[in-house]
Amino acid sequence: MTGRAMRGLCRRLFLAGAALLSGSLLAGCGGQQHSDLRAWMAQQRAQLHPEVKPIEAPRPYVAASYGLSSAVSPFSADKLQTGVRQEISQLSPALLAQMNRPKEPLEAYSLDQIQMVGSVRIGGKTYALLKAGNLLFRVHVGEYAGQHYGRITEIDDNQVVLQELVQDATGDWVHRKATLQLQESSK
Repeated sequence: MTGRAMRGLCRRLFLAGAALLSGSLLAGCGGQQHSDLRAWMAQQRAQLHPEVKPIEAPRPYVAASYGLSSAVSPFSADKLQTGVRQEISQLSPALLAQMNRPKEPLEAYSLDQIQMVGSVRIGGKTYALLKAGNLLFRVHVGEYAGQHYGRITEIDDNQVVLQELVQDATGDWVHRKATLQLQESSK
């Protein structure tokens, strides 16, 4: 026998021995070593009776009928105008007076579009110089500015204080303080 044939034979014998050894090891694991544990598990499975509540049957769909086809559509302009008229009739007289008075020029601008650029005293009365767009306005206490009925209540060298009338989250009209700070020139 040559060396090569001898190595092949040794290899085959080694593989056969390894297979025989691993088979005998696996056969040893199948003994009755854990029979008491298996018996207890079988007993527990037999005693367990889970309660499963049945699922409710789905309710049948019942279509709602719309019987107001002859009434005013809730999306019509007439319905909207009626609602606005009802809201206005419930407003306080002071608020109605604010809504019905003639608007002043600075009320066309929101407060973020208006800048205080200075102040001046003429005859003992303080005026603020407000810039809106490309226009310059001279205003005094009592005039209006901004889109929320903002009445100027105080003017000093650095700011203009306004009292605005705004609607809060609940729909009530409340007063809110706002200020316009003096804007420094960038030139």
